[in-house]
Amino acid sequence: MTQFWIICALLLLVALAFVVVPLWRSRVKSNDVLRDVSNLEIYRDQLAEMDADLRNGLLTQELYDQGREELQLRLLDEVNSEEVTAQASRDPAKITAIVVALLLPLGAVFMYLQIGNLNAFLPQVSGVTADGFGVQRSEAALEELNKKLDDEPKNPEGWLVLARSYVELERYPEAVAAFKKLVQLVPDEAPVWADYADALAMANGQSLAGEPTKLLDKALAIDPNNAKALALAGSAAMERGDYSAAIRHWENLVKLMPKDSEDARMVEGGIQQAREFQAQVKGGKAPAATQQAPQPPAQQAAPAGGRERITGSVEIDPALLAQASPEDTVFILARAAEGPKMPLAILRAQVKNLPAQFALDDSLAMSPQMKISNFDQVVIVARVSKSGQATPQPGDIQGESAPVKPGSKGLKITIDHSVK
Repeated sequence: MTQFWIICALLLLVALAFVVVPLWRSRVKSNDVLRDVSNLEIYRDQLAEMDADLRNGLLTQELYDQGREELQLRLLDEVNSEEVTAQASRDPAKITAIVVALLLPLGAVFMYLQIGNLNAFLPQVSGVTADGFGVQRSEAALEELNKKLDDEPKNPEGWLVLARSYVELERYPEAVAAFKKLVQLVPDEAPVWADYADALAMANGQSLAGEPTKLLDKALAIDPNNAKALALAGSAAMERGDYSAAIRHWENLVKLMPKDSEDARMVEGGIQQAREFQAQVKGGKAPAATQQAPQPPAQQAAPAGGRERITGSVEIDPALLAQASPEDTVFILARAAEGPKMPLAILRAQVKNLPAQFALDDSLAMSPQMKISNFDQVVIVARVSKSGQATPQPGDIQGESAPVKPGSKGLKITIDHSVK
């Protein structure tokens, strides 16, 4: 940061040199000086005419002497040498140079403090993995990241990387602690609150009841159209048996999706199920979802060794590269090969990160009820989103795999066709 201010000071000195030095050296003649010079010229012209008239005999010597004396007196009245000297000592160009030299640095600093970013030149957290998704998977990298955040506790990017890294490693209590720090720094980011709620639910035995629901409410208060918050809020409502709320949240989610898309049909299926449960409750019958006690977390978890994890790489067809810009968002997601098409796990990157490696597993689930390990076969989709939304839009380009089993490794996804 010190280096940044030194560079700014040097640039200000250069700017002042271009503006102040020419002003200081300039000599601006006042209007009074110019007028006096003009009067002197008139005097010389009139005196020359009188000399010519005297030589030609048009004036007597007496009249000549009288006229010359009158010209001299008039000239003395009109030319005030003391005033000219005083005005010369008060050069307006020098005064302007002094004012500019004072106001330009003060104005530049004030404007930067108002519209600049004081944290822009803070050291950024390094070590983002090669897959470009902003997560760390090694203990050494996590330790280094924690040390950096001890030195830079107000670095939101670093806390985001740390939180996502802990989620990736299924260390949910530590992810919750990182998200807690993050929301203090960026309290107005709905996606962060939604991710915080998701991590807290996973830490609480995959239950969205209680505090996770409150976090989702905060996310929706900031952005009522945040897709992940709406999806999770609907799941939380289903979990507590508030089917009206689940229907409301998921209906709002459907409005954000293209009509007749697979994702929209999947959410509509969830809405239909919520309506059926609601009808059963009104009829005095417990819905099927509540007839069995929930399994303990250990039984719900994926088999040891992370056998639900799917890994592979994503690249974009060079023929379609011109249709995307380096900053376009890339979504890599898993969805069920049959049944609901809502993403079971999702990662976000940018076109500039491609080609890239990916790993999808239950830790990236959008809902505790919708996980990769719950399905026999899934499809992996990679989509370049021009709008930045996870739902497909016309003009997006994507590629997908054939149906694969959870635990598949070494998949190769090529983004090779446009979304109609």
